[in-house]
Amino acid sequence: MFKELSVTIKVSKRESATDKVSDEGTEKTVKDDAVHLRRNIGLLPSISFIIGTVVGSGIFIAPKGVLMNSGSVGLSLLVWALCGVLSTFGALCYAELGTSFRKSGSDYTYLLETLGPLTAFLRLWSELIFIRLATYVSLAFGQYVVEPLFMPCAAPTALVKLVSMLGVMFVVAMNCWSVSMAARLQVLLTFIKMFALILIIIPGIMALVNGKTENFRNIFDTDSLSLTKLPLAFYSGLYAYGGWSYLNFVTEEVINPNRTIPLAIIFSMVVVTVFYVLVNVAYYTMMTANELLMSDAVAVTFAGRALQVVAPGIPVLVALSCLGALNGGFFGVPRMLLVGAREGQLPAILSMIHIHRQTPLPAVLCLYPLVIIVMVRGEIFQLINFASFSRWLFIALATLGMIIHRYRFPDHPRPFKVPLAVAVIFTIVCFFIVGLSLYSDPWNTGGSFALTLSGIPVYYLTVKKSYIPKHYLSLHLQIFLEVAQQEVQTY
Repeated sequence: MFKELSVTIKVSKRESATDKVSDEGTEKTVKDDAVHLRRNIGLLPSISFIIGTVVGSGIFIAPKGVLMNSGSVGLSLLVWALCGVLSTFGALCYAELGTSFRKSGSDYTYLLETLGPLTAFLRLWSELIFIRLATYVSLAFGQYVVEPLFMPCAAPTALVKLVSMLGVMFVVAMNCWSVSMAARLQVLLTFIKMFALILIIIPGIMALVNGKTENFRNIFDTDSLSLTKLPLAFYSGLYAYGGWSYLNFVTEEVINPNRTIPLAIIFSMVVVTVFYVLVNVAYYTMMTANELLMSDAVAVTFAGRALQVVAPGIPVLVALSCLGALNGGFFGVPRMLLVGAREGQLPAILSMIHIHRQTPLPAVLCLYPLVIIVMVRGEIFQLINFASFSRWLFIALATLGMIIHRYRFPDHPRPFKVPLAVAVIFTIVCFFIVGLSLYSDPWNTGGSFALTLSGIPVYYLTVKKSYIPKHYLSLHLQIFLEVAQQEVQTY
């Protein structure tokens, strides 16, 4: 019955398309009128999508963690640069994967193609449990909007969560309404957050040029260096670079992905790495290492010293930066749910798109209550530890799968091919991060690993054996939401 309804909707659309063909005599009109996700994302939106998702709240928070665990100013700057290089290595690996497998879904698709359906389902399962980027960034957005209104007192937690929910609601509405509108919003927010970074870099570099160099004396002082803490510095830095894989969630909507994906990834990661290093140089120019370690909001402290006139506006710019990362998360992750449903691993309703707006409406709406539930429970910081472990685990498995796939299928078309040494180095580093997490925080990361593995019985019950009955609400949801299966596959 559910399938019959889907066919009925699609036939009606085909009939209207056929009528237009008879009037205009072109096959292109059929494709333009068909129900499917359009290739509307060009090079500039792709760059904005990567930069806008990477640059969230991390660069305004992570410098403290990097300095604390590296032990010196010079070493912390080196860690920031190396984290940029490692993230670029990972992004290049995903550029190869994105051009080799031209489906949306990012690492879910790559795990499905290289390591099989079970591993891919565990990736879906972990995303549904942890709701990684959206929850944390939405709370950071709420904090930066509310806290300036209550300084120097602490902001009410309930109000922070309420504003966070409003931010999520705004982003959800945008992504349900129009793909092009959400893409334009991402471009706008990316320019705003880059302006915020430039606003930090310029006064810091000017002060450095004018001779304010006292904070850079003995920058490689190793008295506070601890080799056991050094990997944790990389962990904090890599967290700030997180989000470089999100363009691969929307591969089917990228114009000329074989060209656009590698160009967007290379340009974005070079820009982000340079900006991150320069921002940290600016921080250290205006603040001593001890002052930076005592600050919970480094950008706000910096603005109070170097940008006193515009200091009240810095939290607003940081909030908009978080909103851009939130929009990137809600733009990308629903595509993974859509692909998972299309492969039969999630309810079919999630694979449908709106017949008029051509947006993945059910998948976007599915994320909203999950994010709200996690925010209300207020366990966000524990969730971050959980999510970081699973993130690096599946990234490592995806790049390992890429290496294995190269060996097993050497003749598979690969329009962009990363050097094998880059792929091997990055994969080893990823597994090292996973192992380090288990060693340094066995309780949280062990719990994350156990929750991820709990998807195995769920997979065999719901996907492999189909013991769970069909959802009869899907029929009514399809009518209510005005959604249907895609008629044209764009990969």
